[in-house]
Amino acid sequence: MKLTLHHQYDFIPRFSQLAFASILSNIMVPISGLVDAAFLGHLPDISQLAGVILAAILFEYLYRVLNFLRSSTNGMTAIAAGRKDSHEMLLVFLRNGLIALALGLMILIFQHPLQNLGFSLLSGTPEVRAAGIAYFNGRIWAAPAVLLNFVMIGWFLGKEMGSKILLLSIAGYTTNMVLDYVTIVQWGWASFGAGLATAISQYMALLVGLIFVAQEIGDIPIVKQQVLNWQALKSAFAFNGDILIRTLVLVSALSIFTNLSAVMGTKALTQNGLLLQVLTLSHFGVQGIGFATQSFTGQFKGKGAFEQLRALVGVAAIASLLFAMPFALGAILFPHTVFGILTNHAEVIQDINLYTHWLLPLLAFNALGLMLEGYFIGLTEGYALRNAALIAFGVGFVPAAAVAWYFHSNHLLWLAISLYMVVVAIVLGGLLPHTFRSRNNNGTISALPMEAESLPVA
Repeated sequence: MKLTLHHQYDFIPRFSQLAFASILSNIMVPISGLVDAAFLGHLPDISQLAGVILAAILFEYLYRVLNFLRSSTNGMTAIAAGRKDSHEMLLVFLRNGLIALALGLMILIFQHPLQNLGFSLLSGTPEVRAAGIAYFNGRIWAAPAVLLNFVMIGWFLGKEMGSKILLLSIAGYTTNMVLDYVTIVQWGWASFGAGLATAISQYMALLVGLIFVAQEIGDIPIVKQQVLNWQALKSAFAFNGDILIRTLVLVSALSIFTNLSAVMGTKALTQNGLLLQVLTLSHFGVQGIGFATQSFTGQFKGKGAFEQLRALVGVAAIASLLFAMPFALGAILFPHTVFGILTNHAEVIQDINLYTHWLLPLLAFNALGLMLEGYFIGLTEGYALRNAALIAFGVGFVPAAAVAWYFHSNHLLWLAISLYMVVVAIVLGGLLPHTFRSRNNNGTISALPMEAESLPVA
């Protein structure tokens, strides 16, 4: 069935509402990090800020690697919503919630081996490492709450409940900012206080989220016998696998970038960490648009409205670029103002403008890549994300990073991470025509793992 131009774009108001709520919710994560940096950056000892930047590498692995729980929950819930299958939506939440809880408890059980292994692989002065370990010890206790929050947010996204996502995020990050002031400024707990404040705020968000979930799960007695269905759980793990590989590769690239920054000295580490805060701020905002793209792609697939996919990609691409570019331009045009908010150490910000221009290609291609990743997750084609990440890492990032290390060049290091983003966007963009041609109204590609059906993986 051919759709008129009006009907092809009739999703825009709903898409805009969900994207706006997702952006506001997502952007609270880096804003919280900026508050941490602002409080710690104004302490007399700069090693407290550098230690938190270093410790954040480990939490990139512990939390961002497991962020596939949010994406997979969103995608599967959205497809079930497109089919109007309320029982399957509930089962997605319960199954992924059990997986999240189990993984969170495992992180707590193995926190000391994780800490020892992680910091043995990172470079930094003894003072920086000590501050990083203190931050780790405070923040690690949030693991179960963080992973359950991923599932809840993904579930609300798939059901287009953007207002609930926004409210639980406001509760969590407001708590974090208040506790940052109390623990860092009032009590003088420095990096440990920043980590503990983050942990407590995650449990506050979890509490608010569970109150919302309790209003939506009245059918548990009907579906409880199906929650532990092995075939369905196996299908969920299969879908998560490719997304996990993609995330591992991305986080590895960012971790290598940060570790090579540390090799170049505390000043380079701190400068690059502050510049990455701008990328992170843009990333989490654009990722909100990516989550909305996941939701609508999944819903269009679930109800067979494949002709709206091309329109969705165009709208999401324009929105992503319009959101990301002001962050890059602001940092390039007003570097001392922007970074002076985060630290008063003149030696750090006096020549940071030498590197701010790298934010322009980095943020632009990161925005396009995140949007395209959301699109392919919504289609349950996780292999596209996996392949794009592996190609970008091997062809773009690693060679340039090796040259940067050899020549001890911070500019080449920024070229390496920029090439990663460029290659991801090019590879995924090259697959778009195939997805438009291969879709049809017969639903030849399965959208959701039902009880005897597996998700397609490469």
